[in-house]
Amino acid sequence: MKVAMLTSGGVDSSVALKLLKEAGHDVTAFYLKIWLEDELQYLGDCPWEQDLEFVRQICEELDVPLEVVPMQKEYWDTIVKYTIEESKKGRTPNPDVLCNQFVKFGLFYEKISDDYEKVATGHYAQVEEKDGAFELKRAPDPIKDQTYFLARLSQKQLGRAMFPIGHLEKSEVRDLANSFDLPNKDRKDSQGICFLGKFKYKDFIGHHLGEQAGDFIDIDTGEKIGEHKGFWFYTIGQRMGLGLSGGPWFVVKKDTKKNIIYIANGYEPEEVMKDEFDIDEVHWITEPTKKELQVKIRHGGKVFNCTLEDNHVKLKEKEHGVAPGQFAVFYDGGGICLGSAVIA
Repeated sequence: MKVAMLTSGGVDSSVALKLLKEAGHDVTAFYLKIWLEDELQYLGDCPWEQDLEFVRQICEELDVPLEVVPMQKEYWDTIVKYTIEESKKGRTPNPDVLCNQFVKFGLFYEKISDDYEKVATGHYAQVEEKDGAFELKRAPDPIKDQTYFLARLSQKQLGRAMFPIGHLEKSEVRDLANSFDLPNKDRKDSQGICFLGKFKYKDFIGHHLGEQAGDFIDIDTGEKIGEHKGFWFYTIGQRMGLGLSGGPWFVVKKDTKKNIIYIANGYEPEEVMKDEFDIDEVHWITEPTKKELQVKIRHGGKVFNCTLEDNHVKLKEKEHGVAPGQFAVFYDGGGICLGSAVIA
């Protein structure tokens, strides 16, 4: 097939590119330039130059044509504005989810020819066709599985999506990178939000929303424990990075009007634990046929048994860090990602 391969300079997309080439597909590599010039001037050097250099080396070695596609404006309009606005409201955004929905498998489709039958990425996920519809299936590696970030895709988007390494464990992908002797075989996995790269999220948010002194208040005693630099730097359930002694302390509530962060003491105190929440902006890839489902409330290997009825989720066990604005992603219990919703 004629395949457009989105490459990042990382090991996963590089191995995926190599596998596509070996399988005999007509592949063109595409690098999306989404780095924000304003942020780069403020935060430091351009990190995408190293990424792009790796991409060029690999494409040259594999004899694959490469195209660099500037998408800064599209990314700003669809992803960055959303991230800033959600943070300003005191909610927890997940720009990588929307990046897949609106950019990689959305606006990018408009940048390439319809001759490309598939758009491939290095995501750990699988797509299977069943009874004329497409199913999004979890990868065998529970920690690396990335269906969480793909749970807003539509049937049409999934029909054109391709995940060449989705059936592999991360260790197998590393072994393949070594056996292929790829230039980036020893490169560490990237962490954090896709458009920030090595930049810290708090630096990005601070650049756009600034700092405003506020109080940390013990929710049990009403006592002021310390000061923070703005509620937008914190998320519900957060423990690390609070800079407070006598902990552990957890963020349990935010008063955005008064710029107060309410915290609770102790390891996972009762105030931070929840076993139910409401959802909105529900999006189904595959409509569920029962109320008993499984759900992730963040990316990672932990999946909770739950019931879903009338946009209300009831977990079978309590969990910390149920953060408004974050995505809840639902599964059928057999590895099929059914869709997602926003935690209200």
